[in-house]
Amino acid sequence: MKPGNNINPSDDLYRAILTLETVDECKKFLVDLCTRTELSALEQRFQAAIMLSEGKVYTDIMDATGASSATISRVSRAINYGDGGYATAIERLKK
Repeated sequence: MKPGNNINPSDDLYRAILTLETVDECKKFLVDLCTRTELSALEQRFQAAIMLSEGKVYTDIMDATGASSATISRVSRAINYGDGGYATAIERLKK
């Protein structure tokens, strides 16, 4: 299906991400798509998610990532009550 022909146009973004084959391609796409601040926030949240999944405490995560306790709390809520996206990605990275 061509871009823009989806019933839900926001699916185009997710389908585009799925076409990327290397870390370098993904970085280039996200650098083009996001501001540096947005990308940094995404990276920080994902690192917090990894550390939470490893059982790290908030203070260690704050020190390692620079994330605020509010950000870590938001990530924790997503891990515990969200759709499982963090867990899926973290588990797949381990393979």
